[in-house]
Amino acid sequence: MISLRGPRLKIFAAVLAVFCLAAGIYFTFFQSRGFVKSTAEIVDVEPNYDGDSVSYTPTVRHVVNGVIYTAKLDTSSGSYKVGKTITIKYDPRDPSIVHDGGGFGIYLMVVSAAILAVVIVSTVREKQAFAQLHGKREMGAHRGYRPSEPGEERELYFLTDLGTAKYGHRLEDGQRRVLYEAKMTKFTLTTPFGFDFIDHEHGTTTPHLVGHSEESHWNSLLLDSHYTFELDGVDVFKHLQENGITVESSLGGGSGKLLGANYRIFRDGTEIARAESTGQYPHEEDMENHKVASALGGQGFYRVWTTERNLDLLFMTLVAFARTGAMDAKGGTFGAIVGTVKEHL
Repeated sequence: MISLRGPRLKIFAAVLAVFCLAAGIYFTFFQSRGFVKSTAEIVDVEPNYDGDSVSYTPTVRHVVNGVIYTAKLDTSSGSYKVGKTITIKYDPRDPSIVHDGGGFGIYLMVVSAAILAVVIVSTVREKQAFAQLHGKREMGAHRGYRPSEPGEERELYFLTDLGTAKYGHRLEDGQRRVLYEAKMTKFTLTTPFGFDFIDHEHGTTTPHLVGHSEESHWNSLLLDSHYTFELDGVDVFKHLQENGITVESSLGGGSGKLLGANYRIFRDGTEIARAESTGQYPHEEDMENHKVASALGGQGFYRVWTTERNLDLLFMTLVAFARTGAMDAKGGTFGAIVGTVKEHL
């Protein structure tokens, strides 16, 4: 199964629009070429059921040169009623051949034009957003990731906001102080989300464009599933690898959870953090009040132990896993499975 979001949604919409445009042109200019416009009376309506929805196909009666003809239209609508007079087009060589004369083809062309306009506008806006982001970085708003700086180990908590379309992420300490967070500044269905990544410890804000999550499910142990999204136009897991991030992962319990993933995160070969997935209540006192929820690993929530002082690249790594549900640094699941086997050999 391939998800239809972000770039794939635009491609699907563009293909659909082209199909509708071709169908509209055919219905309007070719299907009824040489046909005569007339009126007909609906004498029967046949219901068509499609799941919970229903539409109606009419049978019409019209008169040509004193001869009565009946025919079933090749369109359906909920507006058709027995006794209603509608516009049709019939073949003068065989008046029993009848098509809808209400402008269905024109409707398809209008709809396809609107869809194409949305695709074009969203593509232009996406390019403008990338240009604006590039301009901010040239002016110094983005200086890249800070170099790794070891310090004392601290236990942190990564949480994901739920229940809203403009959800974000944050990294807290034991006193619930937000150390680092990602706030969505722009929500959209077809272009990347706008985000501000805020480093509260250093007082800096970095803008990023975060694409929609993309999922490819192959439903096979021989072909790994893949989960990812684009960060500033680049696959996020490729971006992490280019910045020296590698991850060793495994499946299993820990800290009161029954099922989840464990991660060892390395930067340039040096371990900078350990993380484990948790329920929606990673703080210890919350876990006591929500024992069942805390025992089940939930996507987007982690307990983290790190000796890294600069949290920007670590935070980006956690965001990658939180937004995709991936279990290894390639965006798949095999890494965690292989890591689990290795642990038990």
